[in-house]
Amino acid sequence: MTDPQATPGAVAAVAGAARLLSRRAGSEVELSEPEDLGGSGSSVVARARMAQNPFSDRRSVVIKQYQGDPGASDPFRYEVASCQLFTALPSDVRPSPVIIAHDPEQRLLVLEDLGRSMTLADKLFGPDRDAARTCLLGWARGLGRMQAATAGREGDFGALLRRLGEKIRRDPIADQARAALAELPELLAGTLGVEVGPMAVLEARGGVRLLGGTGFRAFSPSDTCPDNNLVTSRGVRFVDFEWGCFRDVVLDAAYVRVPFPSCPASFALPQAVADQMLDAWRAEVAPVWPELDDPELLESRLVDAQLLWVWWSTWLLLPRVLDRDGPIGADAGRSPRISTALRHYWTGLGAVAARSHRPATADLAAAVVGALDARFPDAPSALPVFPAFRGAER
Repeated sequence: MTDPQATPGAVAAVAGAARLLSRRAGSEVELSEPEDLGGSGSSVVARARMAQNPFSDRRSVVIKQYQGDPGASDPFRYEVASCQLFTALPSDVRPSPVIIAHDPEQRLLVLEDLGRSMTLADKLFGPDRDAARTCLLGWARGLGRMQAATAGREGDFGALLRRLGEKIRRDPIADQARAALAELPELLAGTLGVEVGPMAVLEARGGVRLLGGTGFRAFSPSDTCPDNNLVTSRGVRFVDFEWGCFRDVVLDAAYVRVPFPSCPASFALPQAVADQMLDAWRAEVAPVWPELDDPELLESRLVDAQLLWVWWSTWLLLPRVLDRDGPIGADAGRSPRISTALRHYWTGLGAVAARSHRPATADLAAAVVGALDARFPDAPSALPVFPAFRGAER
């Protein structure tokens, strides 16, 4: 039976998965009722019911099939290697669905079905403040647990990639972050009339250094935006690992300080909730990296990471806002205005820079905020919190 709402791509992916599972089982495996789960421009994601499978009691599976030219670095192979790395972990620390099968020729994965789960973004845009807070803390604990479980496994990840015929790559934002460090001063001067002094550039280099071989490396999905996390009965689970890599754990933890830099859903978090998230994350990673339990050392690294994310986000978003000051993402109802988000990023950075003795960054932040206010006088000056928390602030 075919769901009339299923797209041709979803139907084809499910048919390919049935052939793959049948070859593996040595007997016919029948998948039915294909359901399109969306995916991205480069992939199709579908759910299917296991109508006939004599070798498993699974009721359904999720299929992901990559489309188009894989290019020099194939995201399919990174997704497979990431899921294989996680599948080998104990179930209580596994941050992702189990991989059941994969086919390089079809560029197709068959994954455990985590159920009809909402995303973290769904919770943040919902009406329940307590549920949103609980899910955010679950996200922070899940992130820390994933990092702690993958510490020291960079070689294993590289070996899995080599078995798939892929070379390990460095953090996919590394080149962009270095480009931002080199190009943002000219961009700010030319578009907003803000001069970036050499001391501000020097202070920003601390963030870029986190992209090197630090002693706090673990797996990162590279994209931990709220819509890439599922809220399941077993806690928050991460999905989409096509940009998976190993990097400094503080880079992902600092996502809550910006928050969620350049993600379509990049609204503000209540400060108390952001602090609780960092505490929950730190409790998970401190047994592996006791140094990160030192508040002074951790804060210094978090500020460096926040600097990197704000420079990188501004480098990405400022050219867009000059063309049209619209929402970051395609859905205007679930995405803030770019100029307002940038103002929030720099306001927050300025506050922590002043506290952490980075005076050039604090001065630069004030100048950028002032220039944004002058350039976009009709834009809201304050970034709203996520809708789930708005009732509490009225």
